[in-house]
Amino acid sequence: MYRQGVAAARAVGRFFGGYHQARSVKRRGMKLLLANPRGFCAGVYMAIDVLDQLLEIYPDKPIYVLHEIVHNQHVVDRFRHRGVRFVDAIDEVPRRAVVVFSAHGVSPALRRQASERELTTIDATCPLVTKVHMEAIRYAKKGYQIVLIGHADHQEIIGTRGEAPEAIQVVTSPAQVASLEIKDPQKLVYLTQTTLSMDEASVIITALRTAYPQIKDPPSDDICYATTNRQKAVHAIAPECDLVLVIGSKNSSNSVRLTEIAQATGTSAHLIDDDSELDDAWFDGVETVLITAGASAPEDLVRKVVRTLIDSFGGEVEQRDVFHESVEFGLPGTLKEFMLAQGVDPTGRTIVRDDAVALDTWLTEQDITHRTIQVTIGQSC
Repeated sequence: MYRQGVAAARAVGRFFGGYHQARSVKRRGMKLLLANPRGFCAGVYMAIDVLDQLLEIYPDKPIYVLHEIVHNQHVVDRFRHRGVRFVDAIDEVPRRAVVVFSAHGVSPALRRQASERELTTIDATCPLVTKVHMEAIRYAKKGYQIVLIGHADHQEIIGTRGEAPEAIQVVTSPAQVASLEIKDPQKLVYLTQTTLSMDEASVIITALRTAYPQIKDPPSDDICYATTNRQKAVHAIAPECDLVLVIGSKNSSNSVRLTEIAQATGTSAHLIDDDSELDDAWFDGVETVLITAGASAPEDLVRKVVRTLIDSFGGEVEQRDVFHESVEFGLPGTLKEFMLAQGVDPTGRTIVRDDAVALDTWLTEQDITHRTIQVTIGQSC
């Protein structure tokens, strides 16, 4: 299962740990601040565990995933090494095969294509993305025009727009508001991509409200609670640091936003896939480093970065607990149906979380000086 992949990655980390210890060590007592929450959100846990459980109950048979299951290269590569086949189009999947829809969701057109090919579909769409889909459907049926705030080429936006293409216009920046074609300002609503930064969305929403004072807000905030929590943590902690490291892939929207938020506070920040991308030149004169991770980055990557920096510079780790996240999602109905069809009872099977609660134990085992500080800056889900 994926957790076995994580264990293997940690073993590899111990191997590379020897390499880092062999480097020239510049021990000067660097302080590493770990933002909590960081890394996997509930939706990513769900998507990854769906694929894990499919591999368990459907061994030695091909499993296809439409697009990357989540936007993290390490996660995708680990599944690829276990035989999962990632495709960019439904017609790449053989007829009557099993295909998983990624956490970012898909359009009705793609669902129809899958049905025409008689594919068995397992839906790993994040429930918070599905919520935005349902809002788009509901408002379109009521005759509203919908302004969808987000990045037009992101899979989530492509999927949401596909729910009501005639009613939806995508806006990526405040400058695009002036070019909207609005028929009735009284029947206008905006929705947002779940992984936008709060600041990015706020600027566009302000421009929309200025141009169209009657525009309706979504029934509830569309930006994902986990995205918001991670952004607030970085916004609160980054100003006291000399450097911020965000662990995540370059195609991860929320990881890019975390990097931008850190830079906006005036602190130097870098987005890295793993410890191999660390550059010693970044740490000249640096005493305090904030480490966080995008919502699709595995925790073992964070630990390898911590181990590398401690080996290179010495110092201590301070975990900043800003929010406690307790949101969990159940198994998708499509996975339960597939399990029953394979003679597997889904009763008692749940989405398995591998939270950072074991970090203290790991730090102790690694003989790294550490402590945890509770920080309160607002409310969380």
